[in-house]
Amino acid sequence: MEESISLATPNPTLTSGKQKIALALAGLGVLLLLVVWAAGNAFAPVPVLSASLGLICAGVWLFVREEYLTRPEGIKNNGVWFKSLSARGIWGWLAAIIITGFYTVLYFFPENWLTGLTALFSPVSQGLRGKPADKWFVYGSLYTLSVLVLGVKFMYKYRHNRYQLIRTVSVMFFQTGFSFLIPAFLQVMNEPEYYFTYFWPLKDYYGSPGAVQYYGHATSLSVYFIAFSALMTFVGTPVLTYFFGKRWYCSWVCGCGGLAETAGDPFRHLSDKSLNAWKIERWMIHSVLVAVVLLTGLLWLNSWQQGGVLGKFSQAYSTAYGYVLGMAFSGVVGVGFYPLMGSRVWCRFGCPQAAILGIFQKKKSKFRITANGGQCISCGNCSTYCEMGIDVRHYAQRGQDVVRASCVGCGICAAVCPRGVLRLEGAGSDIDQRTEQLRTVHIRLEDVKILS
Repeated sequence: MEESISLATPNPTLTSGKQKIALALAGLGVLLLLVVWAAGNAFAPVPVLSASLGLICAGVWLFVREEYLTRPEGIKNNGVWFKSLSARGIWGWLAAIIITGFYTVLYFFPENWLTGLTALFSPVSQGLRGKPADKWFVYGSLYTLSVLVLGVKFMYKYRHNRYQLIRTVSVMFFQTGFSFLIPAFLQVMNEPEYYFTYFWPLKDYYGSPGAVQYYGHATSLSVYFIAFSALMTFVGTPVLTYFFGKRWYCSWVCGCGGLAETAGDPFRHLSDKSLNAWKIERWMIHSVLVAVVLLTGLLWLNSWQQGGVLGKFSQAYSTAYGYVLGMAFSGVVGVGFYPLMGSRVWCRFGCPQAAILGIFQKKKSKFRITANGGQCISCGNCSTYCEMGIDVRHYAQRGQDVVRASCVGCGICAAVCPRGVLRLEGAGSDIDQRTEQLRTVHIRLEDVKILS
């Protein structure tokens, strides 16, 4: 009797009994939040919120421990192209619709649409800020919780890789401390709310005359906020990018990048690696940079002329920029499309801060990813799991350094390489000499092929 070969879709991953219990716990926690939201009234907010967040954290922790600690160390991406959630299947599309819907309500609907959740989080807000919660505090709380909880999941998965552990701790620290707690404490001290991890051009308001006027006259301490923002924009950005590449911000500090690296990690392989996507990316991200520079220039010109030059137009342009790019693109699409387009949609196609950092990185930076082409086996793992859509294998096969404006230095390409072909390094004379030697050898080999 001949052995038959099945061509059915394989199912390389199974959900254990403990993981099913974990999913049930996390699901109950989410259900509690949805019930309070639907009811529009928070009953017993402290115990309900504690129970909800506790169930979510316990469920994720139990699921992650069963997923990773029952297996040897090493990156496990088993079955990502066969799971409905991570392969643009039904669950992937449902997740995209739900997240996009939540962001749409958050950004574009009135405050009373989230009354139940704001009442539920008010005890926390009272303790941290001394006032009731609003929808932005709810969002900031859930955002920070996602980075922390899924950051732990990320650390379990990459626990053998020291670089990944350190940078994950970094984004968790900056999101919790500088993007959540410090702005809250500033309000308790009757200081203006300020986010130290965002500055112009990503936070376009901080470069506007309105921000200078507001922070310059609010309190004596707030004057330093504008000084800090200017220092980071004009000094910190070029200097730090020169030494460390754009990874110092995009992969270590930025809240957008923090969410992408933690909550978005299961979707990183969905980023489009095609040449057309690269062309669209370059046009879009630099167009947004031009748009925010033009916006800032118009606002300052309008302020200097006291509204006499394009006054109404500059205000309308500012409003349109805020709605289209600041909310619809960076928020709704930037996060809602994780399950469809990968984890760095905004960072790749729209972030003006990433555009500036990328220009510095490509033109003048010590950071690069070096490749030992002689060891490359063309498995394609590096390209598959590049969240920025870079075809890293193209560089690795040729032994070329990966010097791309879009690279955020996450290091996942080096982590998933089975042969240790890729390394994150600072360019020195030895690296430059080796690169030049490899380039020379490559050119000579091409000449030999042509002559033969």
